Amino acid sequence: MQKKSIESSEERDADSEQAKGQGLFGAFRELPKDSVPKALLLALIISVVGGYLVTSSTVLLKPKYLANQERERQEYLLEIVKRQPGMQGLFETVEAEQVKAQVIDLETGQPLPAIDPQTFDQRRAAKDPDQSIEIPSSRDFANIKRREKFAKVYQVETGSELKMIILPVYGKGFTSTLYGYLGLAADTNTVIALNFYEQAETPGLGARVGDSQWLQQWQGKKIRDPVGNLRIGVARGSVLASSPAAAYEVDGISGATWTSRSVTDLLRFWLGDDGFGPYLETVRLKADS
Repeated sequence: MQKKSIESSEERDADSEQAKGQGLFGAFRELPKDSVPKALLLALIISVVGGYLVTSSTVLLKPKYLANQERERQEYLLEIVKRQPGMQGLFETVEAEQVKAQVIDLETGQPLPAIDPQTFDQRRAAKDPDQSIEIPSSRDFANIKRREKFAKVYQVETGSELKMIILPVYGKGFTSTLYGYLGLAADTNTVIALNFYEQAETPGLGARVGDSQWLQQWQGKKIRDPVGNLRIGVARGSVLASSPAAAYEVDGISGATWTSRSVTDLLRFWLGDDGFGPYLETVRLKADS
């Protein structure tokens, strides 16, 4: 008898909890459709569920997004390589042998074999106080505030002969940060190509830094003059073929003075002493030895 009484009590408690749940749901359903409490509760539920779905989607899709972003960067990298005379048709078959990635110390210009270039994240390093340094405003032409201590560079070789160097460059534009690759000939002073794989400048104006016709102007431009001064840049307007500056400058982008100046600044920063200057010097010394 006592056992049945206990079971009956438990059943009543369960029924009571179920009825309570049904009562709350039922009470919610009974509220008028234009009820303020009902509208607020619905909004809260939708916000919570929506936020969960968005967060979950972001987490789940992030690896795919990063992979697509890296693939896009590689496509621009390949485009630079293929512009090198004699490289067309070769790259697809001997990719690993031709393009050698390595991480270098930007201060000394020396390679760092202990760091795997495949796993090195240069952007993350630039944001990490332990892996970056602050750039004084007087020298921060690219307006990046901090610069990573190490960087990933690419050397394109056929056999043991160096054909091209590819450097990652970036800097603040007018409405975004410009990220690109600069391809240099083995002499470290002649531009083979410049490509920007990521930018969000003003459409129709600054965004023209991604136009192929404008980018083609860079091929063959010199970085420094005979006495070693950095001269590479974007002109204020058109560059006359007869002008001494024609060897170093490309036409400015009409209506995008700020973006044009930003390209000049970021290139001069990364090709100078605070950027890849020491590395390019080691390449020159190796070639002369």
